[in-house]
Amino acid sequence: MTDKQFQWGNNKRYNDFPSLFKRRFSERIQKISIDAGFTCPNRDGTKGVGGCTYCNNNSFNPAYCSPKKTVTEQIALGIDFFNAKYKAQRYLAYFQAYSNTYGTLDHLKRIYEEALSHEKVVGLVIGTRPDCVSDALLVYLEGLAKDYYISMEYGVESLNNDALKAINRGHTYQEAEKTIIRTSGRGIHIGAHLVNGLPCDTPQMMLEHAISLSNLPIDTLKMHQLQILNHTTMAKEYEVNPEKFHLFEMEEYLDFVVDVIERINPEVSLERFINQAPKGWLIAPKWGIKNFEFVAKLDKKLVERDAWQGKFFKKIP
Repeated sequence: MTDKQFQWGNNKRYNDFPSLFKRRFSERIQKISIDAGFTCPNRDGTKGVGGCTYCNNNSFNPAYCSPKKTVTEQIALGIDFFNAKYKAQRYLAYFQAYSNTYGTLDHLKRIYEEALSHEKVVGLVIGTRPDCVSDALLVYLEGLAKDYYISMEYGVESLNNDALKAINRGHTYQEAEKTIIRTSGRGIHIGAHLVNGLPCDTPQMMLEHAISLSNLPIDTLKMHQLQILNHTTMAKEYEVNPEKFHLFEMEEYLDFVVDVIERINPEVSLERFINQAPKGWLIAPKWGIKNFEFVAKLDKKLVERDAWQGKFFKKIP
């Protein structure tokens, strides 16, 4: 199967996101993370306090990100940061920290349009929760999508409401499914995010979550292993009751990811498989591996198992 040309146009054994971008854009595209000072309804008391039990945004926000800086300033700093590595390229403004649709429509329009006003920015990637997206916002983004690349990244995390409750998520899976369907058909790229290893989720359930989600009108799937991070509620829970969590060993997770790849919709692009917490933040599991090293192991495992995306996929009616 190594020389097989798959339906996504190359001989890679899964529909990878970088190849999707190369097909869509004629030049290199880089995301620039932006912290626009948002919060979440499970932080500000609307639906709860404390946020998701596993969350520590400081563990993945780049150094140039700060809500003390304007969107324009963060874009300029991000471009300077990436220009040291790559020259001629365009950028996507990635509103990443917390829930980036959690505000009035007027405020959202102002910050999104500020980002798009930069001559090198060709689109937006907006990370948010499925319970923070109004129909009015979707109509507005549908309009932007006629001229720009617009992507909504929805934190689904799990399809198991018991798991969502256990992490203080504050919304149900049913809300996520409805919002994904409401977003579809508008020219907006739809991404979904899963965390593998949450309390109340078993490996078999996690596999079924990915399969079910890939049957929805999503374009991209991100997933990663649960990591216990310092300075989180989950860190305290893990210290008291570690057996409550299914923390994957790396080889186990590799096989799990291959199982997922074989069974999900081949039309869905895969963007991420693991998370890498910065040194000093991670409590467990400590794999000691970088993203590109995991991907190399995954490619090898796919060959060993003669596996490819959608090999066993069955459309759910």
